[in-house]
Amino acid sequence: MNNFQYELELAKRLAKDAGDIMLNYFNSAAANPTTKPDRTIVTQADTEINAHIIKVLTKETPGYSIWGEEQSKIIDGSEFTWVCDPVDGTMPFAKGMPISSFSLALVNDRGESVVGVVYDPFYDRLFEAVIGNGAFLNGRKIHVSEKSDLDGAYIDEELWINDDEGVTFDDPKDAFNKLGVKITTQCSSVIMGCLVASGAYEGLIFGQGKPEDIAALAVIVPEAGGKVTDLFGKQQRYDTNIHGAIVSNSNVHAAIRDVLKSINYTSKYM
Repeated sequence: MNNFQYELELAKRLAKDAGDIMLNYFNSAAANPTTKPDRTIVTQADTEINAHIIKVLTKETPGYSIWGEEQSKIIDGSEFTWVCDPVDGTMPFAKGMPISSFSLALVNDRGESVVGVVYDPFYDRLFEAVIGNGAFLNGRKIHVSEKSDLDGAYIDEELWINDDEGVTFDDPKDAFNKLGVKITTQCSSVIMGCLVASGAYEGLIFGQGKPEDIAALAVIVPEAGGKVTDLFGKQQRYDTNIHGAIVSNSNVHAAIRDVLKSINYTSKYM
């Protein structure tokens, strides 16, 4: 039976490689930020890390597919898929703000994340989890907060998509503010999801369809006692496009879902 220790150690090694590349380009003109067709930012660090990940994983796990934000290598019928976000938080990274991380998950053929590694090179924080084995920060076991209501809860909201129904980026903020929630937008869903896992935040609302932003959190947060679903509170696959995400300490998950439902939210990717 695979306990995924080989894949975990491989992912941790690649995370440190990615961190070195990020630090090399941080606050440097060589980062060369440009805008992609979808109007998001990409830097030299993103493309270099993504290429390095594909090179190493192709050699070390040749039968596995690789889904990367900038480049992928998909193998039909593969039992496992690596899902990588080379630099989550590219916008702050490109602007010289240290709110970014590397994220890598291993997803099985049922769409479940079984290994997750997140590395924040600016504060040398390595989050990791293997399904069934708990979640850890720099080797120390972590757990979500015990808070059970929204009043005074900390929730981060990332990349809400405007749509034809009139739901804007600020609508969820207004609804949560009225309930006493402390709302932030830090531009790194992965970092903020890890703060949910370690108990600093109670929730994260993610409003895009990219699995690479959530795949590692989909094992790290549950292993820390939390919960990860789509925006409707349903389970979903992480080896294909997703329906956004609610990431929480589990106790406030239903309450977050109900607030979102109350404002009739929809998204173009659904």
